[in-house]
Amino acid sequence: MSSLNIERKSVQEVFTKRGVKFLIPDYQRPYSWTIDHCETLWEDLKEFSFPNGDAESFDADKDEYFLGTILTFGNAYSQNEVIDGQQRLITLLLLLRAFYQAFGETKHRVRDRIAECIWRMDKDDNPDFSTCKITSEIATEENNAEFKKIIFTGESTKEDKSNYAENYRFFQKKIDEFKFFTPDNFSIFPKRILDNCILLPIETNSQSTALRIFTTLNDRGMPLSDSDIFKAQFYKFYQRQGKSEKENFVSRWKDLERLCNKNFRPRTGTPLDDLFMRYMYYLLARSGTKNDTFQGLRPYYEKNNYAVLQDAKTFEDLMTLANFWDDVINRDTERFSERVLRQIYILSYAPYNIWAYMVSLYFMGNRDSQNMLSDEKFYKFLNKITALIWMFGVINAGVQSIRRPFFLEFANILHGKELIFKDYRQDEKIFFEKMREMNFSNSRRITRSMLAWWTFKDTAQNLPPIDTRLEIEHIYAVRRNDFSPLNDERNLELLGNKALLEKRINIRASDYRFEDKKKYYLGYTKGRQEIKGTMIRELRQIASTKADFTEYDILERNEKIFSAFMEFLAQNNLLR
Repeated sequence: MSSLNIERKSVQEVFTKRGVKFLIPDYQRPYSWTIDHCETLWEDLKEFSFPNGDAESFDADKDEYFLGTILTFGNAYSQNEVIDGQQRLITLLLLLRAFYQAFGETKHRVRDRIAECIWRMDKDDNPDFSTCKITSEIATEENNAEFKKIIFTGESTKEDKSNYAENYRFFQKKIDEFKFFTPDNFSIFPKRILDNCILLPIETNSQSTALRIFTTLNDRGMPLSDSDIFKAQFYKFYQRQGKSEKENFVSRWKDLERLCNKNFRPRTGTPLDDLFMRYMYYLLARSGTKNDTFQGLRPYYEKNNYAVLQDAKTFEDLMTLANFWDDVINRDTERFSERVLRQIYILSYAPYNIWAYMVSLYFMGNRDSQNMLSDEKFYKFLNKITALIWMFGVINAGVQSIRRPFFLEFANILHGKELIFKDYRQDEKIFFEKMREMNFSNSRRITRSMLAWWTFKDTAQNLPPIDTRLEIEHIYAVRRNDFSPLNDERNLELLGNKALLEKRINIRASDYRFEDKKKYYLGYTKGRQEIKGTMIRELRQIASTKADFTEYDILERNEKIFSAFMEFLAQNNLLR
């Protein structure tokens, strides 16, 4: 069970706690505070220490300035690994180092106290300048050398361009000015920072607990993602392989990040997290698991001290998988047939995310030496999982329920065998009635899913451009029903009355009559400007062949959609 210790402390107490060794781990983001941040801190501390510029107005026994929280956990090397508070800890250390430098060789108790905060002390109570209370191991951070030089020598030149150097020189300048104009108060300022500026260290012995606390507390910054930590594990691995391997990894990681940011839009987590999730299902299938209890990314990958991330093949697989999805999303016709791209496009409207994980698993398990798939087998697989996922959407199954049949079929997906789903076939009559009773409201994901399947199963229907957004359109307008009511108002929400339509075609609420809608579907001329109609083939056909769209048309079209979907399920052997 994780322990938790929370105790307010002064800056002096935080840095001089016995045995304290702060580590900025390699999965943290680089030090990013700028001079603007430092100027705000400096002015706040100065006003706090000298209210209205008066040193005598300060009450050393009562006055306190809260600097924020520091969240750490004790790692296996007896270090306080910093999860939150990196920026303020390093900035405070730079400020204290600038004060120490400003004392020069002058012997002073405050100077000695500052030294105790920055360095470990030797047996004679002298600072060991080769040590520092904070060690930074930030992956891909190129400026640590400048930070170490500042701490060791107290010097920084204009050639040093890191945030460490810029901020340190800013503090030096401010301290020199303060010392020049108010020499009598010079030693008082750092003393008040050490004694009366307060931090709230939160210490635990578990990384997962610390990260969970951080996510809960931090509603302003960006919490560390799972992939930040995974990157650090890869970095450690490639660092051990030598400088060239490390630098190659850093470059390729940026490529991986670019691909994911461009192509993935997960509902939770980062795009890189999403890639790791897709790959995780492949690893689960390969290990032979049939346990469908959801595993979080971090608990899965951190097993055996992140063993799976200490393998060059893992990173190569991730790159291969990211490139596969890049080709999918960019509709690479040299790699995929038109029918495969069409079916994947339909799946992009799925009511459950699991389709992308299963496609990733299928690709990783069945690719050839050129990372290509058999078109026939892949197309059959895509149809099968589309039928199952849409069927589960209709019966309104939960996320956990849709995982179960796929976990049971892991081995077949991995090895490209036929998917059976025997225990999940639906009774034909019962399922058909379920569809009839269902309310296909716009707020339900399955509604958009069904309309996408119906629209794009038509091979004569072109796929829209990649950046096209389609929305749900009521063919018989809701407002029209206010003036010309249907016999059964519920028919407004039937699939038979809905279609997908480009967002750019903004049909005004006042244009509720079908004869008004037709011009938007077919296109029209406005002055000298040609306004394009919809690319949705069925809507163009309806507008071209019908003088009106009535309640009878809604019901007739609804039956066509239902019957076609039932036939689709039967073709995929999902009915009994």
